[in-house]
Amino acid sequence: MAGWWREFLRTAGRYPWPTNVLLYAALFSAGDVLQQRLRGGPADWRQPRHAATVAVAFHANFNYVWLRLLERALPGRASRTVLAKVMCDQAFGGPVCVSAFYFGMSILQEKEDIFLDLRQKFWNTNKPNALPKGVQEILVG
Repeated sequence: MAGWWREFLRTAGRYPWPTNVLLYAALFSAGDVLQQRLRGGPADWRQPRHAATVAVAFHANFNYVWLRLLERALPGRASRTVLAKVMCDQAFGGPVCVSAFYFGMSILQEKEDIFLDLRQKFWNTNKPNALPKGVQEILVG
């Protein structure tokens, strides 16, 4: 059993971009399925497909490139450097990803106003209350 895991890790190390794309697709669709299960309604299998499509088409690729650029711009693992990376990611990467998710899902769901979800949900998704209490205290002071 451990042999397949070693092989998976070796393959993932050799092909990081395709591995990233597959993992994003799996995590986005699994998250959607879990959300549907927790809500208790009937399963809508189009939703996980849409989430996986947005993940493959945008999120996996954007985050792969964005995080590599961020690592090149701010190399290292010192506390100050890690905090700078997190702040850059939250200030730029997070809003871009949230916007792309709502926009992409609206397109795939064939909504009449593809910007409606983005306008209605963007600020609520990114407001400081959505952050863990310890992070809120650091940001607010």
